[in-house]
Amino acid sequence: MARTMRISTRNATFQQWQALLTNRNKRQRAGEFLVQGVRPISLAVERGWEIRAMLVSDGPGLSRWGRDIVDIAGAPQAVVAAELMRELGGKDDEAPELLAVVAMPDDDLARIVAAPAMLVVVFDRPTTPGNIGTLVRSADAFGAAGVIVAGHAADPYDPKAVRASTGSLFALPVVRVPSHVEVLDWVKVVRTDGVPVQIVGADEHGPVEIAEHDLTGPTVLAIGNETHGLSAAWRDACDETVRIPITGAASSLNAASAGSVALYEAARQRRIPG
Repeated sequence: MARTMRISTRNATFQQWQALLTNRNKRQRAGEFLVQGVRPISLAVERGWEIRAMLVSDGPGLSRWGRDIVDIAGAPQAVVAAELMRELGGKDDEAPELLAVVAMPDDDLARIVAAPAMLVVVFDRPTTPGNIGTLVRSADAFGAAGVIVAGHAADPYDPKAVRASTGSLFALPVVRVPSHVEVLDWVKVVRTDGVPVQIVGADEHGPVEIAEHDLTGPTVLAIGNETHGLSAAWRDACDETVRIPITGAASSLNAASAGSVALYEAARQRRIPG
């Protein structure tokens, strides 16, 4: 039987959960983050992520979904005052019935399966959590094997990133690395193991239109920072740099949008017979 505690005041335990929403360093030290929303919580539980606590509102009884998820998770429970649940859930009008405290997985590139048809996205130094979540969602939708967040970047476990991923964060590996170096070392190992992976950078000044480049083989797709694009190190590392043709008054695409278009193009090419 899962243990149950009751939280009715802004005590130390509540403050610890609150810090998971706002303080990246405290999230990292604790090795956990707070998950809001029906679909993200469902996927975290269904995909076997470590649930460290289920927070249950002390309001009306749980829905059928809520009861099922709590039973499946089998995690320690905390019954939390509705007012405090509203704060943790980011809702002004009503308290969420459930929130989950979830353990972060290791930032290990070995979590990404290196297969002959692998498609992996690298997001180079993204500054906006929402863009990370959006790109993770697109990577999941278009069949990528994983997302790598490289360099000094926003946190994929920020609540804005988790919400923007609509649960896809729990469906494919998302790995943080300090710089391009770790990715290139990993690519070297993958190539040594017989997978001829190419590194393709998306850049508005790329010499080749993306639809003209073959993305059907094993590919690492590099997407640049929202403001400065790909770093010089990534440009040097790319086997090819491609551009997405655009028209109109727009000077460029949002980084997550560009990544989504590139992922779609890779998926489109891979669906073409022969």
